Amino acid sequence: MLTLGTAPCVPRKAIDAMSDQPREIPDFSRPDGLVTAIAQDASSGEVLMIAYMNREALQETLATGRAVYYSRSRRRLWRKGEESGNVQHVRAVYVDCDGDAVLLRVDQAGGAACHEGYPSCFFRQLTPEGPKVIAQRVFDPKDVYGKGE
Repeated sequence: MLTLGTAPCVPRKAIDAMSDQPREIPDFSRPDGLVTAIAQDASSGEVLMIAYMNREALQETLATGRAVYYSRSRRRLWRKGEESGNVQHVRAVYVDCDGDAVLLRVDQAGGAACHEGYPSCFFRQLTPEGPKVIAQRVFDPKDVYGKGE
C-alpha cells in the first residue's frame, strides 16, 4: 500500500552548490517541467517502462495510488491503463539523488506494461545480429487500441 504524505514536493534540505535557493524534491524546474519516471515491478524488480511525470501527474499518483504520467506526444496527463485496462497500482515512490527522476514500485494489472502488448517495454535485446524479441506478447495492440502498432 502506498503511504502518502501531506505534500508530494518538499523543500530540499541540501543547498545546491550553484545557488542559495533550496530546490524541490522532485525537481520540476526544467523548462518542460518534467522528471523521468521509471516503473518497476514491485515483486520481481523488473523494469517495466520509462515515462515522464509533471507535478500534477505525481500529485494524482500519490493521491490515488495509481500511476499517472505526462504524455509528451498527447500533451496531457496519461492515466496508465486508461485504454487497455492494464493499470499500475503504486506501492511506493522514490526520488533519485538529483531529484530529477522518480522510481515507482508497482503491481502491474493485466500483465502488460507496454502499449505493444508485452509485459515490459524492454522486450528487445540488442545482439550483434540485430534486435531480438525476448518476451511473449500478452495482448495484440490492434485488438486493444483498434489501430496498428
